[in-house]
Amino acid sequence: MPALVLILLCSSNAPAAADFRLCNNTSSRVGIALGYKDAEGWTTEGWWNVSSRSCETLLRGTLVARYYYIYALDYDRGGEWSGQAFMCSRDKEFTIKGTENCLARGFDRTGFFEVDTGEQRAWTVQLTESNEQQPAQRVPGIPGTVGPGGPANVPGINNPPAGSTPGASGLPSTAAPGSKP
Repeated sequence: MPALVLILLCSSNAPAAADFRLCNNTSSRVGIALGYKDAEGWTTEGWWNVSSRSCETLLRGTLVARYYYIYALDYDRGGEWSGQAFMCSRDKEFTIKGTENCLARGFDRTGFFEVDTGEQRAWTVQLTESNEQQPAQRVPGIPGTVGPGGPANVPGINNPPAGSTPGASGLPSTAAPGSKP
């Protein structure tokens, strides 16, 4: 009887959290920087250190924007997941307001890849090894999440298309893990 109670408690229909999450499906530890626009303008934040085969919530609560931007570093094997949306970052923990004049303000100018959430209230980005590209899948019952191999045309990044500037569309072919320019 106690086992049945435990099963019933674990199978309750609690709604999924409305967060922006990133899952590291690689065999390496990765560092994550995030760019987003809120009521105050553009902000970039970093670093989240995500262990191999684990997930991290980057933003809590219902998403307020359609587009978010990610830059990820592979700490163990080198390389990065990047794109053509240039934003400010730095090597140490940071929260930076604005995306203009990064170098003049003492920051690095870093290429982030775009994540189009389709205005969902929650979203999960899946990072994979470059040789693990799989067909797109939706995670049943959880809006705005992408299962293993989610929608992508670039090996190693399982997310919607990226663009050259925030809010643009089209994924650059340079977004797969590689060396930082």
